[in-house]
Amino acid sequence: MSLPPTQPLTVLKPADFASDQEVRWCPGCGDYAILAQMKKVCAKLGMDRSKTVFVSGIGCSSRFPYYMNTYGFHSIHGRAPTFATGLKLARPDLNVWMVTGDGDALSIGGNHFMHLVRRNVDIKVLLFNNRIYGLTKGQYSPTSEHGKKTKSTPMGAPEYPIRPISIAIGAEASFAARAIDVDMKHLEYVLERAAAHKGTAFVEIYQNCNIFNDGAYDYAVDKSTRSDNVVYLEHGKPLIFGKENSKGIRLHALTPEVVDTKIVSADDLLIHDEKAPEPSLAFLLSRMRYPDFPEPLGVFRAVDHEAYGDTVRQQNRDAIAGQGEGDLQSLLNGEETWSVS
Repeated sequence: MSLPPTQPLTVLKPADFASDQEVRWCPGCGDYAILAQMKKVCAKLGMDRSKTVFVSGIGCSSRFPYYMNTYGFHSIHGRAPTFATGLKLARPDLNVWMVTGDGDALSIGGNHFMHLVRRNVDIKVLLFNNRIYGLTKGQYSPTSEHGKKTKSTPMGAPEYPIRPISIAIGAEASFAARAIDVDMKHLEYVLERAAAHKGTAFVEIYQNCNIFNDGAYDYAVDKSTRSDNVVYLEHGKPLIFGKENSKGIRLHALTPEVVDTKIVSADDLLIHDEKAPEPSLAFLLSRMRYPDFPEPLGVFRAVDHEAYGDTVRQQNRDAIAGQGEGDLQSLLNGEETWSVS
């Protein structure tokens, strides 16, 4: 008997992941670039749209689920991690992405964000960091610079900013990375790495708000200064940056320092190890900040930890194997009940 002819596989395009909703961000917003790269990566990896979900909280970034031709939740302020966690536990077959902002994730949602990372739920988290509250018209955010003058801090922000990568690594992130909205190829690479990771993959994306905080990352995107102000992390390679790779990072005791590569040998430079079991090196890199140091871009940490959902489901299987399926009504009417007259 002859077999039926093989059907050609459907080749998806970025446009296949675009919804029918009008994209309503301000003209020139960095969110457009992130959306474009996300659709490109989804198509490139052949993601099943019927099993892909984008979950968001509140903020400009949180419009994201409307613009993806997948399933989505536009949830409540700071609580996207709880929605995403419940969804992944109930439906482990789904490909769950969470989109949030520096205010949504690190202010009202800080506690939820920290525990999502700590638990290593198999969710990909994209944090758009524009260092400002955009949707509510320009108040300072948890990542705004110390002394930043905004509508809510006319005398300058009195606090020092949260560093998202430091928070993630401090919460035992199994994957932590950073990219910039307009660095297209690198952003695509980081999103692909996040998609391939089993567990919580946290990606901080520097994103320009051209209305309320325009130029916040000019030092990292301006072609005339970028090479001196950022260093790209590559596993197993020394930290080298600058025009013609003229500068490097060396550790002096436990303190990084910028050195001239014409004088200091590459063997003496700091070698990046994203797979180190101990996160101290990754945390140290997360503390490097412009203008004192070049800011690292790329994957800070990528290690294998057991995913939260796998552990919980195994516990459920073990409990059923040892005690049977159980009955909810019997539990409610069990010995530890009483009547109030």
